[in-house]
Amino acid sequence: RNTNQQHDNNNTLHIYLRFTKNTMTGTTSRHLLLMLLSSSSVLDAFVPTTTAPRSQHQQQQQQHWMASTSTSSDATSSTDPLGLPPELRRITDAFAAIEDDKLRYKQMMFMANELPPIAPEKMIPENKVPGCLSTVHVDAQPKPDGGLEFFGDSDGILTKGLVALLIRGINGCTADQIEKIDPKFVQEAKITESLTPGRNNGFLNMLATLKKKARQAQGGDKAKGPIYQAIAAKLNALQPSHLILEDHSYKHKGHAETKNLKNAESHFYLEIVTPFFDGMPLVKRHQLVYTLLGDDIMSEIHALQISLAKTPNEYAEMQ
Repeated sequence: RNTNQQHDNNNTLHIYLRFTKNTMTGTTSRHLLLMLLSSSSVLDAFVPTTTAPRSQHQQQQQQHWMASTSTSSDATSSTDPLGLPPELRRITDAFAAIEDDKLRYKQMMFMANELPPIAPEKMIPENKVPGCLSTVHVDAQPKPDGGLEFFGDSDGILTKGLVALLIRGINGCTADQIEKIDPKFVQEAKITESLTPGRNNGFLNMLATLKKKARQAQGGDKAKGPIYQAIAAKLNALQPSHLILEDHSYKHKGHAETKNLKNAESHFYLEIVTPFFDGMPLVKRHQLVYTLLGDDIMSEIHALQISLAKTPNEYAEMQ
């Protein structure tokens, strides 16, 4: 592998597969190669358009493997331990199976090169991902089938690869499916081994922004009241990797404590995970949220129940 890096795509393919196969033996090796070839996310990185056709036995093996892992999007997302949609699960497993860090990095570079450029009109401040070392823009729009189509780009090649991975893994999903995604999957995929702490935080911000864009594209936030939207907008300044905000006002309708309020939005439930909590005790974290929301919001509601306030590392340890 080290002495043949300048060979054409066909030779590079055989060299990499031979390297991977020699790393393991027996059934495990065959299963690994089958998984890599069965996953479209890795197949595109290694198989050129002129690859020789596979044997009938290889095709049957691939079909069997894909049939065993293929389920509906809703079912897989609800049963996956990290809430991953089917394609993002396949990408995660494929990356986790690659033992060589350089090969995993090479796959990221390939995905970056394959990502279509974002339209110039989408490169606006509203679509910019905050807290990234590179400039990143993402956006989403509804599809006729009820899913979402995502767009993204970056001026950094590795960051662009991360954008491509996310977009490839969630394209076609609904906002509810995307909201369930646990960012811990990037550790399971071993991608964090190729990231600096700054880029890892940037990745979390990308996922959080894509979740926000998904909600907006399907009218999730717009369907809520003005107080809900104001709270959500201010909390986004904390660049949360996990955010659940629910209006529980209906549970307190008619109660005495709500009679003097100007609107029907009185009680909210909150879970939030953000790197801004790092080094803070729990009381200080709650105070940060209250200070961020300010009197203009807190005076309009009766209660904000902060059920969870964690850093990304703390949240990952809970899973």
